[in-house]
Amino acid sequence: MSRAASLPDIVFTTPRSLPDARKLRGRVAVVDIAFAADGMGTPFAETTGAFIAELGGRLAAWVDHHDHDRHADFAGDSRFTLATKAEHGACPEMVTPAVVKNAGPVDTIVAHVDLDGLYAAVKWVLDGHEPYAGADDDARAVDTRIGTPGPVGAMLDKALRAHFRDEGLKHRIVRWLVDGMKDKPLGREIAEAAADFDRMATETARLAALYEPRGKAVFVDAGAHAKAPFDKTMLLLEGQKRAPVAIVRDAGMITLAAAFDSGIDFVRLLELGGGMPTRVSIKEARLDEVLQKLNG
Repeated sequence: MSRAASLPDIVFTTPRSLPDARKLRGRVAVVDIAFAADGMGTPFAETTGAFIAELGGRLAAWVDHHDHDRHADFAGDSRFTLATKAEHGACPEMVTPAVVKNAGPVDTIVAHVDLDGLYAAVKWVLDGHEPYAGADDDARAVDTRIGTPGPVGAMLDKALRAHFRDEGLKHRIVRWLVDGMKDKPLGREIAEAAADFDRMATETARLAALYEPRGKAVFVDAGAHAKAPFDKTMLLLEGQKRAPVAIVRDAGMITLAAAFDSGIDFVRLLELGGGMPTRVSIKEARLDEVLQKLNG
C-alpha cells in the first residue's frame, strides 16, 4: 500500500479562519499556521487561543515560524516548536524526524494554504523527511523570495498561486509528493495548472506599470484596475523593484511587502503583535497611517 493511501486528514486554512476544532478528527498537528495578531483585527484570544483551548489534549504539535509576541507563553510546552521568520525562513525545515516522533501519531494535520504549509504537511506524513532532495530549500526560496527554487518547487508554487482556492489540487499535490512523484498523469495535471500562472503574468505586468510613487513606497489599486486574474505576489515583487516597499490594494485590504532582508518590520512599525515582518495585509483604511509611518 502506498503512503498516500493512508494519509491523515489534512485541512488547509489560514490564521484568521481556523477550522472548528470539534470537527477535527483525533489528535491534531498544526504546521505553518501563525498565531493571530490583535493588530490585524483577529484577537489572539478569540482565534488562536480559543482553538488551542478547544483542542486541549488532542493538540499533538504546533510548528510555526512567524513572529509573535505570544510565543513566549508556550516556551515550556514541548508540543510547540515556534521560531521567527529570521530564524527559519520556511516552516518545513522545522518539521524534523525528532519533532514528528515527539508528537506521536496524529489523525489530522492543519496546514497553511500555501506551498510552505503544504510542504510542511507532506514532511509530517513522511516522518520529517523531505519528499525529494532539496525540498526544504525550495520552500525557503519560495517563502522568502530569496534565491531560485528548483524545477519541482517552481512548478508547484505556480500551480498553487494560479489556483489558490482549489482545495482538491492541494490534496492531489500532497498525494503526488508523498508517493514520490511517480503518478505521471497527475504530474501532467499539476504542470498544466502551473501553466495557468504564466498566463496570469500578462495582467500582472500591466498592473505593475500602474504603480504610483508614495515616498519610500509604490502603490497600485489592483481592485480598481484589474481586468483579469493576476498574481499578487508577483505584483508585489515588481513593486519592490521600484521602491523599498510595495503596496497593493485589493478587496478592501492593502498588502505591504518588502524584501526579506530589507530590515523592515511591518509588525513592529504598525504594532500588529504578530505576523510576517516583511509582508502583511491590513484594512485599507490604514493606508494613510502606513504612508505616514513609512515616510516619517
